[in-house]
Amino acid sequence: MHELSICRGLLAQVERAAEANGAHHVSRVTVRIGALSGVEPELLRRAFEVARQGGHARAAVLDIIEVPVSVRCEACGAMGVVTSGNLACPDCGNWRVELVAGDELLLESIELDEQDTVDAEEVA
Repeated sequence: MHELSICRGLLAQVERAAEANGAHHVSRVTVRIGALSGVEPELLRRAFEVARQGGHARAAVLDIIEVPVSVRCEACGAMGVVTSGNLACPDCGNWRVELVAGDELLLESIELDEQDTVDAEEVA
């Protein structure tokens, strides 16, 4: 499952951002995943639950924005959303298209908590 290694890389970025901004906790991590990225959103969610343990994001929520595949036709200039199995222009059917969106895996945002809050589990 390569989603676990992706989560580790993602969380390394999150940890650096939290430390650079003096945050004690990360409450939310939002990522954009394109349909052609090769990443399965549900597997990424499961891997995140495992990989986040012990760091600033140990209680963070993972929000995933799923991005459909969008193309621009080189023949007619039309832009549109297509399926990953059919990348032809949705207007004229031409196969000469430019991928506009759908292959990305991006760290969209991180919500940081600068207050030094203590979880009930940490006190016990």
